[in-house]
Amino acid sequence: MFTFDDSWYLVLGAILFSIGAVGLVVRRNPLVMFMCVELMLNAVNLTFVAFGSLLGDVGGQTVVFFVLVVAAAEVVVGLAIIVAIMRRRAEANADDVSLLRG
Repeated sequence: MFTFDDSWYLVLGAILFSIGAVGLVVRRNPLVMFMCVELMLNAVNLTFVAFGSLLGDVGGQTVVFFVLVVAAAEVVVGLAIIVAIMRRRAEANADDVSLLRG
């Protein structure tokens, strides 16, 4: 079912997801953490497309469309929160979310 040539997409998706997960845990800068979450979402999208291609089904591409819609909404809300935090303190880290309380 799976060939050696097709499995490289899955390996790449796993590597990208691992890099994003490690970056999310290690770094405390909100912007870098946000980019790591986006990297993880793109790795999952790559995996969905690879499985859809391997199985000959368009379900993977359909799921990717909905994940991209959710990611776009996350970008809008996430960047608004990050900009609000960074305006108060330029050297803010992830623990400074409590600054947003009124």
